[in-house]
Amino acid sequence: MPLTDLVPTISALTPAVLMALAAAHAALAGRTPTPGPTVPPPTLWRGFQGLSLAALAAAALALALPFLARPDAAPANGLGAWLAPSPFAGVLALLVQLLGTVIGAFSARYLQGERGQPRYVAMLAVVLAAVHGLLLAQHWLVLIGAWALVGVALQRLLCFYPERAFARLAAHKKRLADRVADALLLLAAALAWGTVGSGSLPALWDHVAQHGLNPALHLSAVALVLAVVLRTALLPVHGWLIQVMEAPTPVSALLHAGVVNLGGFVLIRFAPLLEQAMPARALLLAFGLATAVLAGMVMLTRISIKVRLAWSTVAQMGFMLVECALGLYTLAALHLLGHSLYKAHAFLSASEAVRSTRLQALSAPSPATGASLLFAPVLSVAVVLGLSAAPDVAPWPWWWSAVLALAWAPLLWLPSAPAPAGLRARQTVCGALMVAGLTLAALFAHALPFGLNDAPQHALGLITLAGMGALYAGLALLQRRPGLLSGWRRWSYAGFYVDEAYTRLALRLWPTRWTPETATPRA
Repeated sequence: MPLTDLVPTISALTPAVLMALAAAHAALAGRTPTPGPTVPPPTLWRGFQGLSLAALAAAALALALPFLARPDAAPANGLGAWLAPSPFAGVLALLVQLLGTVIGAFSARYLQGERGQPRYVAMLAVVLAAVHGLLLAQHWLVLIGAWALVGVALQRLLCFYPERAFARLAAHKKRLADRVADALLLLAAALAWGTVGSGSLPALWDHVAQHGLNPALHLSAVALVLAVVLRTALLPVHGWLIQVMEAPTPVSALLHAGVVNLGGFVLIRFAPLLEQAMPARALLLAFGLATAVLAGMVMLTRISIKVRLAWSTVAQMGFMLVECALGLYTLAALHLLGHSLYKAHAFLSASEAVRSTRLQALSAPSPATGASLLFAPVLSVAVVLGLSAAPDVAPWPWWWSAVLALAWAPLLWLPSAPAPAGLRARQTVCGALMVAGLTLAALFAHALPFGLNDAPQHALGLITLAGMGALYAGLALLQRRPGLLSGWRRWSYAGFYVDEAYTRLALRLWPTRWTPETATPRA
């Protein structure tokens, strides 16, 4: 095989190798016979940052290679049968390494004086290396192994402060969800492997294109969807994602901006299988839509900034999986990229978020007028539909334009406080311009060459539109008649008691001591 055929794969694999070297260096620095590490933490962090910057440059170079945009250029045997790049995976690899570099620099300052920094550096590097491996996976075994390694390394980061009880409980619940997800992935792989006769993912795509789906492949798709639901912290196993607020802030940024998003990438990767697996898509829509609606309501009742951000992540993951269930893979990819950047910034600047929230609380806005609550979705739908229908071929179905319009309609709400007619008009125009700007940005981003093919499912799309319409109606009612939803607010604040049920089940199935042991006083 010519060496030039391996250049794209080797270039894309370089960031994973560099991060593995960073992990090995940090692990060796932490294993010393002396009470403290022989390598000072500042030196350790400088080594990590140097390798991380080199990995970032390698990821940018791999993405810039002209033949990387041709997935068919990847070799079908040898190294390419296990690992191969793709345009979207290349973009994600660059984003992941950029976030890892920024989070590493933040962590070096955040953890000054803390014990266990070599272990932290090693596990951070392992997470980044495993994510790079997952993005390149062309085989079931690589995908399952890389995703499992991400979870194992993340467990050590979540328990960086082992004396914190809720951190240990969250890690235990995540461990249980991960092991069940691993079993489901193995089941999905076994069913697909037995049908196709190979563990190669491209071989699976070819088989599905030629022969369609038999019952075994339908069951494989269902097992894959359930595994993604568990790994992406959807309801009812979302509680660990809320409770990891006990972990250091950069760990929260890594988790919310990168790791939890991997479920969306896996679903996009398995688009050829999901397109023909209607039972799996319906199941994915049920979990995703219920999570998006319920977590969105819970988020509105939270006061803690980090906890509100965590519930926002749960809702956004549900919405992203809805996009995958509907076959809107390009939009799901854009959602993944945007959510990663937003959550990284939100967690790493959490102190400024607290300050801005307090300033907003000093000038509590009045509820929206009833007329604007009714008029906002109409105007928003008109703007989105008008702009998205301008091209000869609409980038997405009309019902998705209506969903986006409902999501952006609150930008057109007008406060009920008295104001001159001229000010009302300016507020309406500004809101309409913001909706138009968001629509144009979505249209532009949708045209980026990710190499993804959408497969919209109209029946599921109408169900999604009805669900988002119900959510908007609830928000509008909350604005005008909050007393009618007082009982609902109590349930929302409690997270609908879903996590309590899952916690009891997890501790019953896999008992563990999650509270720190107290020292016994001497006589």
